[in-house]
Amino acid sequence: MRDVVVIGCGVIGLSTAVLLRESGFDVRIRTAAMPRETTSSVAAAIWYPYRAYPEDRVLAWGGRTFEVFEGLARDPKTGVIMREGFELHREPTPDPWWMDAVPGVRRCEKDELPPGYRDGHAFTVPVIEMPIYLGYLLDRFIASGGSVEVRPVSSLAEAASGHRAVVNCSGLGARRLAGDDSVVPIRGQVVRVRTPGLDRFILDEDGPEGVTYIVPRSEDCILGGTAQEGDWNTAPDQTTAEAILRRCARLEPRLAGTEVLEHRAGLRPGRPEVRLEKDVLDNGIPCVHDYGHGGSGVTLSWGCAEETLGLVRKALERTP
Repeated sequence: MRDVVVIGCGVIGLSTAVLLRESGFDVRIRTAAMPRETTSSVAAAIWYPYRAYPEDRVLAWGGRTFEVFEGLARDPKTGVIMREGFELHREPTPDPWWMDAVPGVRRCEKDELPPGYRDGHAFTVPVIEMPIYLGYLLDRFIASGGSVEVRPVSSLAEAASGHRAVVNCSGLGARRLAGDDSVVPIRGQVVRVRTPGLDRFILDEDGPEGVTYIVPRSEDCILGGTAQEGDWNTAPDQTTAEAILRRCARLEPRLAGTEVLEHRAGLRPGRPEVRLEKDVLDNGIPCVHDYGHGGSGVTLSWGCAEETLGLVRKALERTP
């Protein structure tokens, strides 16, 4: 009998599985899709709390994750770098509620603000190149002795069979597996382009035409985006893509005419609050739920994984 089965192979499931395995547990991941086929692979993946609640727990999880990413950024194999950028506002705005987790947040100088913007904040945070990072996590998990089984999960009880505990990191899949109708998709569409030598990210979360962001990576740049709650469509929309390109080029003129490499769309697992708690299945096997991170899966990943580890330890102390 194995100790733990982790359901899901996105960034939440992988981070949790790595931490559990490296803490001495015998861990298997059950997943319907490998990491590059998950919503996590679509993400622009900048450390930034977005559509995740409640704020006090999000701040704690996010602060811890920030610390872990700072360490990972010292290893180029991880795909994590520390990068400065701007969050822009059209009106004077209070300091961000999450600034206690990020050293050195400052107001933008006037000459740093593009036309039409009256305020903004500059800060340095982790930027995570997801194709590289997800591969790094998977390799780290396998190298530690973990295993992955690619097979859809029919129920939590079915997945738990042969294990002492189950960890549910199924994202949107929790609607069915946990019977949780409060989990809803928040559709995000992005355009991946060849980078024209950008070295700063730009965020505009409250633009009249929709959320806009520019996140440069090593050889490409992710442009976004959308936040369409309740939309299950994962096919990119051409009209939406053109609007994203237009908004981003207004913010950063060097993007005008840049080569488009890919269009993608993914479904963030939105929920009124992140669900991270211990439960007990009908068959008596303890289950830790860790889902509903909205657009903050990467941002909260390590903090949530550490709390999940603590819950699993306590559950198995009481389980024969």
